[in-house]
Amino acid sequence: MRHARGYRRLNRTHEHRKALWANMAGSLIEHEQIKTTLPKAKELRRIMEKMVTLGKRGDLHARRQAAAQLKQDIHVAKLFDVLGPRYKDRQGGYVRVLKAGFRYGDMAPMAIIEFVDRDVDAKGAADRARVAAEEAAEE
Repeated sequence: MRHARGYRRLNRTHEHRKALWANMAGSLIEHEQIKTTLPKAKELRRIMEKMVTLGKRGDLHARRQAAAQLKQDIHVAKLFDVLGPRYKDRQGGYVRVLKAGFRYGDMAPMAIIEFVDRDVDAKGAADRARVAAEEAAEE
């Protein structure tokens, strides 16, 4: 029987998992699509569904709950200013997991996790802005 087996431990301590989910959730909010292993993607989907629900609520208590889980304030701001209003009419199912073959080094099953109605230009936008700023500074 599988009583009290509610989540994947992924061979990590509680603190390591907590940091992993904070980093991965922040990356997913920033880029709106990331590639990771299939078990991590399936577990991150559970966390992100709850985070987007907090973003839809939009009150101060929800913002503080999200800030307690995410590491950076810019991720909290995007969650509440962009993602929350985007999914206000959707009743769940904000994130999809697509299988993406196997990693070359260890044959780990890979997956792409992304928001359902994602902004295609969000992936790499920070890097493009950084490179543009560096080029402008050189000139």
